[in-house]
Amino acid sequence: MHFCCNKLVDMAVFAKAQVCDNAIKGQTNSLKECSFEKKGCCDNKSFVKEGSDNFQKTSFEMENQNLVFLHTFFYAYVNLFEGLEQNIVPFLNYDPPLIPKDFQVLHEVYLI
Repeated sequence: MHFCCNKLVDMAVFAKAQVCDNAIKGQTNSLKECSFEKKGCCDNKSFVKEGSDNFQKTSFEMENQNLVFLHTFFYAYVNLFEGLEQNIVPFLNYDPPLIPKDFQVLHEVYLI
């Protein structure tokens, strides 16, 4: 991490942070807090995160129950997106019920 005037200017994870040479040259600061003449203006800081070697070894052996579940789940999931071979209309031969009385006349409801 590169700090200039106690402000974070650049941060890099896998490489070295770039310094702020061009940013200071283009900056017009009336107080002249940050300049090349002042040596303590910029600061580079870094930190290292130590890893842990205390891992448990696990086995990924497939049991019979897991395989049956995976096969069933995969089969159901794939067939979910496959369409039917022909378009089946379930109400094609459906006859509506006979209406003995006209409800509009019975309740005197008319569209105007």
